[in-house]
Amino acid sequence: MSGPQIDPAIIAELAPTGRLRAGINTGNFLLVSGQGADGRPYGVSPDVAAEIAGRLGVPLDLVSYPDPGLLADAAERGEWDIGNIGAEPQRARTIAFTAAYCEIEATYLVPAGSPITRIEEVDRPGHRIATKGRAAYGLWLENNLRHAELVRTESIDSSFDVFVEQGLEALAGLRPRLIADVARLPGARILDGQFSAVQQSVGTPRGNARAAAWLADVVEELKASGFIAARIAHHGVKGLSVAPPA
Repeated sequence: MSGPQIDPAIIAELAPTGRLRAGINTGNFLLVSGQGADGRPYGVSPDVAAEIAGRLGVPLDLVSYPDPGLLADAAERGEWDIGNIGAEPQRARTIAFTAAYCEIEATYLVPAGSPITRIEEVDRPGHRIATKGRAAYGLWLENNLRHAELVRTESIDSSFDVFVEQGLEALAGLRPRLIADVARLPGARILDGQFSAVQQSVGTPRGNARAAAWLADVVEELKASGFIAARIAHHGVKGLSVAPPA
């Protein structure tokens, strides 16, 4: 799929300025491995954006956001043309998402001495769960918890701090981060399994109908061809896997 073969209407929707502006969540350490000396982020997510720009035949501008909520908010302000972000119902009101290109297991950490042994035991009356409020897994919990209280924080670090300082029953997070957190808490445990898989997708503002359909096809091809798997291996990311076909 090369630039000249693409419907000009798709290029007009995705690169109205002549460049593809890709919103990147630099707070996701699995998808953004770091930043170069020039401050430009690198990792699986920027690589996906670069591949899309290459197929469109236009230059790429990476628009960085430290938080997925801020990236999602920027859709309505027209700050980016594609956004690499977790697909959640709240975000889908303004963003048209592809199927996921990769996914990350989300689970719970419980403190030393906790009687909780299974994922299903966390959502019980009286239990309090710390989470980064606008992370994709935090939004999933907001939509699906029935009994436990969700204690939302502004950052991953502050969710850990609140969990410890307030003696909460569980800390929600992505398994790779929780593996680092559990090492700081003697006796704490990470529960087996997952309450959800945070699926990372490519989004474009609603209204870009042709572009959304084209992006959906591109993402499926990137998964099937091995491109996503190769980028995960290249960056040495642990805890990130290729999402299943749509």
